[in-house]
Amino acid sequence: MDERAYFERLDSTASDPSELFEHFEQRSVGEYTAHVLPSARHGVERGTVILDSADAIVRGYPSIPRVLALDAGVTSFFDSGATVFAEEKLDGFNVRVVDVGDDGPLAFTRGGYICPYTTARVRELLDLGEFFEEYPGKMLCAELIGPETPYTTHDYEEVDSHAIRVFDVRDRESAAPIAVPERRDLCARYDFPQSRLFGRYDRSEATEAVWSAIEELDAEGREGVVMKTADSDSMVKYTTESKHHDELADAFSLPFDLGRDFVFSRITREAFQAAEFDESDERLRERAHDLGESILLPAVDTIRKIESGGTVGERHRVRGGNDEIDALLDHLRDLSLTVEVEEDYRENGQRVVEFLKVAESTTDRTTYYLEGGTYDE
Repeated sequence: MDERAYFERLDSTASDPSELFEHFEQRSVGEYTAHVLPSARHGVERGTVILDSADAIVRGYPSIPRVLALDAGVTSFFDSGATVFAEEKLDGFNVRVVDVGDDGPLAFTRGGYICPYTTARVRELLDLGEFFEEYPGKMLCAELIGPETPYTTHDYEEVDSHAIRVFDVRDRESAAPIAVPERRDLCARYDFPQSRLFGRYDRSEATEAVWSAIEELDAEGREGVVMKTADSDSMVKYTTESKHHDELADAFSLPFDLGRDFVFSRITREAFQAAEFDESDERLRERAHDLGESILLPAVDTIRKIESGGTVGERHRVRGGNDEIDALLDHLRDLSLTVEVEEDYRENGQRVVEFLKVAESTTDRTTYYLEGGTYDE
């Protein structure tokens, strides 16, 4: 790989190629040799991939900051007079879809892996040929959502199995975004399903409009909102109470596999949201009660399950062709995950597999404590 040439194309803040490329990992992905950046470094996003044989760079998706105090955050983050677009933030799995060679479009995960299952899904659910013929250098940024995915299992009333929602279109190499209005028109032209647009607002009216959207989403058990300037150069997110509680429930169902920082950040979001919007002591106590249940009940359930000899982890169900399901299971195991297939059957002409990603740390440490092991604080 010509590091100097790729260094110049990446426009990094590093002083020389070696300072940047010492952080890249080399991986074999199908027929490709990929150079992947596993964490953001020197102005280059996490998950950025270089496919040397295709002379292609696939930039990672930028991290979106979060505001904890909605009104103050909107006022601080966006310039006076700015137009703010509010779109739904979906609870799914973030992928980037690009076409870099003769094999057809590929779906890259946030970590820079090519996921065979998601690749098959986007090829099935989106008509990509004409789009990439006209825009070969573009990158579709999308969420894979629904109850039947190998990564997340959030239920959406309108999704029976799985679905794709496009939320951004960017240049594959520079990551420069298409402006929100143009991007939404472009996706509509190619019939790409999109994340919901709540509206466009002056900064002065954005807080009230976004909070109204948050209340609606919270009642439906959905995740939140991303606020963007028209050019998509500036983005910030804000999430619902129900999302915080769901994530805490997930974390405490596997207490030794998800870190303390994960838990603390969700409780912090709750505290700031409650301080800003819970106007009565009664409402605050209701929130505190729900928060406590989301923490304690899943943890107790996990302890009891392990005590009775059960196995804990994340359960998923996927459906598709034999080869793509086998490729998915191989892919997950290549990521050093322990995968136990619980059900494998055919339904409506498709293969359906229900599997468990075993939470080994939670299982081992909980067993140790149940057997009298000491807990060091």
